[in-house]
Amino acid sequence: MSIKSDLWIRRQAEEHGMIEPFEPGQIKQRDGNKIISYGTSSYGYDVRCANEFKVFTNINSTIVDPKAFDARSFVNVQSEVCIIPPNSFALARTVEFFRIPRKVLTICLGKSTYARCGIIVNVTPLEPEWEGHVTLEFSNTTPLPAKIYANEGIAQMLFFESDEICSVSYRDRGGKYQGQTGVTLPCA
Repeated sequence: MSIKSDLWIRRQAEEHGMIEPFEPGQIKQRDGNKIISYGTSSYGYDVRCANEFKVFTNINSTIVDPKAFDARSFVNVQSEVCIIPPNSFALARTVEFFRIPRKVLTICLGKSTYARCGIIVNVTPLEPEWEGHVTLEFSNTTPLPAKIYANEGIAQMLFFESDEICSVSYRDRGGKYQGQTGVTLPCA
């Protein structure tokens, strides 16, 4: 298994629609203002966070249960910024839609700009032949409110290509998050 370079990422995106919309370079400014970068990097792709958020709330005093998730656990926010309360959690999605090739496993890591502010980005691996918008999980580990910026870089995707094709892909087994769009809540 090998990590794939910017040239491979560009080829997959342009020829096979692996990432849409796709930015072949690193964007660091918009309208003359500095932004948290996104686009193709040396060995990965920095994704953007869309402006749709679900922020945890305890107003309904529900229990977080992955087998019987109560959507009332979240407050929906649509904005260019999202404020995550101290020691709290939010969900969002990527601007980009992914189509992962059958020989590829994709790992997501948070950007250091957010990590240095105590914001942890968690995403499970994107398995071979998974497709959809990636649901992003943010944990604010600080005792202060934390700000997330929509339409700017939030995390980096790393692509690993195997020497062999897997015998069963995410699509083959009918994975429950296949083709997800928008912020997708847990489903049992």
